[in-house]
Amino acid sequence: MGAKTWMIVQADGPVRAIRPVLEAGEEPDPATTAAFVTQCFPKADYRPSGSGPLYDTSPRQGRVVAGCWPGLRLIAHESFAIDHPSRTAPALIAPRGTTVLHLMHSVVDWFAYAVWQDGQLQRALSLNPDRGVIEDIGARLPFEQPFWDGPRTEDEDYPLSFHPLDLGEAALVALFGYQLEGELIPDLLDPAGLTLLHYQRQRPWWKLW
Repeated sequence: MGAKTWMIVQADGPVRAIRPVLEAGEEPDPATTAAFVTQCFPKADYRPSGSGPLYDTSPRQGRVVAGCWPGLRLIAHESFAIDHPSRTAPALIAPRGTTVLHLMHSVVDWFAYAVWQDGQLQRALSLNPDRGVIEDIGARLPFEQPFWDGPRTEDEDYPLSFHPLDLGEAALVALFGYQLEGELIPDLLDPAGLTLLHYQRQRPWWKLW
């Protein structure tokens, strides 16, 4: 299946406030989460359709995956997966606190992410081997630097000096405290142990035929 994400996380505080909330492993609040989904998609009708683990943040077929806890909101939808993360819809960016967008698709070796602080873009990066660096805005965060400065990948024919998915996994670790693939890092959050709520978009009855 490979590693895929298209998710946005909003924290009332700085980036470092995200991991402790996820590590607490609390169930997301259903009412607050449903309201957040409606806030992000005001013109669509999404209904609860079960739940699943944190590692499933690449929903398709009209699904939304989300979770809300005190001080933290997470939502995932395939429409978030855009080549230029800086162009994320303003309605998805919290006016206060921190917003993080994380996008990864293993089939095409693509990784992108962006960070906003109090609604202002701080960092945006998007790259894959076919198009190279698609977007590169703002100062690199510390977890990035070893990839830009380090030795080239052993695959001399690879168009980039490192694999974007490796950087994507490093971003998951640095920003959220868990990983999906790669060499196991001790003391990280197990993404199978945190529940997110699922929602399915409802089609109007006049579009059923």
